[in-house]
Amino acid sequence: MNDLQRLKEMGITIWDVRRPECYPDVSPQPVSLPDDCKLLLVCESKPTEQEAFLFSKVLASMKLSVEQALHLPPQAVNLLGKHQLDWCWFAGTKDTDIEGVKRLTSPSLAALDNDQLAKKQLWQQIKHYES
Repeated sequence: MNDLQRLKEMGITIWDVRRPECYPDVSPQPVSLPDDCKLLLVCESKPTEQEAFLFSKVLASMKLSVEQALHLPPQAVNLLGKHQLDWCWFAGTKDTDIEGVKRLTSPSLAALDNDQLAKKQLWQQIKHYES
């Protein structure tokens, strides 16, 4: 079994080499998303249980299910391969232009949960794309 298979079995699908100079033969692999993924949440860490509840409520307002969304850390966005995304939500991180995708920005989910103004601004962004 090779190292990539071990990582995959452990559920680690996105990884970075911390010292790439030590591994000149390793090149970053493109991140592939399932065809049913319509929204990509880009933030530093996977949502906690409370943040996931807020996230699911926002998705429902967009007529999307949790199964249609995936989390990706910011450093992996540059590795995004072919996709069928409709939305990319940058939560608490710098946004990146992804061609053909509606882009949302907000504070982190933890900060958003307690900030009514930020929630309103996120809602306005979503509605802007729907009109």
